[in-house]
Amino acid sequence: MSAQQMPLSEILDSIAANNPVVKMYDAEMRSLDAAAKGSRSWMPPTVGAGLFMTPYNPQRWSRKGDMLGMGSFAVSVEQMIPNKKKLDANEDLMTAMSSVEKEKLYAALNENFQDAKQLYYDWVVLAKKIKVVKENKVMLDFMIRNSEIRYKNGLGKISAYYKAKAALGSADNMQLMYDNDIRVKRIRLNALMGRNPMEPLEVKSDFNLNEYALELFDAQNFYQNRSDLRGIDREINIAQLKQDLERQNLRPEFGVKFENMAGFGGQPMQFSLMVMAKIPLVPWASKMYDGNIESLQIKEEALLAKKKLMVNEYSGRAYGMRNELELNKKQIQLYENTIIPALKNNYKIMQLGYEQNTEDLFTLYDAWEKLNMTQLEYLDILTKAVQSQTELDRLLEKR
Repeated sequence: MSAQQMPLSEILDSIAANNPVVKMYDAEMRSLDAAAKGSRSWMPPTVGAGLFMTPYNPQRWSRKGDMLGMGSFAVSVEQMIPNKKKLDANEDLMTAMSSVEKEKLYAALNENFQDAKQLYYDWVVLAKKIKVVKENKVMLDFMIRNSEIRYKNGLGKISAYYKAKAALGSADNMQLMYDNDIRVKRIRLNALMGRNPMEPLEVKSDFNLNEYALELFDAQNFYQNRSDLRGIDREINIAQLKQDLERQNLRPEFGVKFENMAGFGGQPMQFSLMVMAKIPLVPWASKMYDGNIESLQIKEEALLAKKKLMVNEYSGRAYGMRNELELNKKQIQLYENTIIPALKNNYKIMQLGYEQNTEDLFTLYDAWEKLNMTQLEYLDILTKAVQSQTELDRLLEKR
């Protein structure tokens, strides 16, 4: 099967559309929004039916001469009418509940985006390592073949021959390891995109190291970009809305009750119409609401302190990551412009000298070994650079 080659932007788009975490949080938000539709509902009416002021002796129910019967059959309906401001406060609270889940979705997506970027960058660096290994195998094969021919013709010694053979075997082993690491990255990237983990996939081998030298890692930057900090703001808002709802619970509520009585033994039809009121302001009833309000105020203070703590932590980590990235950039530039070109030229000179019999195999192998180790060191530094960049993007929530 031919593998689909995808750039990083397309991989991130696929994660945003198909990762299971999107469906999970979307269902949570729709669930809370659906619950909010009933935020303005009233309490159900209470209906009753039964005997009213009826003697235990059934003989007195009937009329006897001029004496009317006693008792009646009553039907009652009772309805409490909620306070409008309480309904408004409850609606505001229920409507705001899904906003926290929305920020949680963005935070979860950011984690998945950065994990995918790290896998992508690691894959690209592994491809570069495989390229270096293949080039080294060509160099080692040249040394081995040339040494065998010279030894057979009595033109050279066997020194460093077995070192080159062992190095060739190690290169084959490294290539197997790198190929396996790429397969692992492919499986994890497919899983993040919501695809079959074994589906063929290839990435484009290009990326750039971003510039963060002018970035300010202050509180305002994180307040604007971090979903988890915005989520805390939403939680603070919900705590305030809950306080408002508790305050509205302290307001009186009114209701109406109507009873209709059909009298026994010739008694006339009668009715009762009453207006009722709940008065939660009395001390023995308001303690619960006052306690809830105080508890929510303390929770609000805790959330504000948590927010400041997180910003301080993010700021310190960001500055540390930026310093690490800038160091890695300077090292990469030094390796690319000076160290690796010099070692490549050294190897070419040693190879030319070996072909002209002015250098031996040991000297050539030593030049190759230094070049190989330096190239791998360079790629390890490149790996650290992209890791620092990914962690910075994770902190700043940059896609």
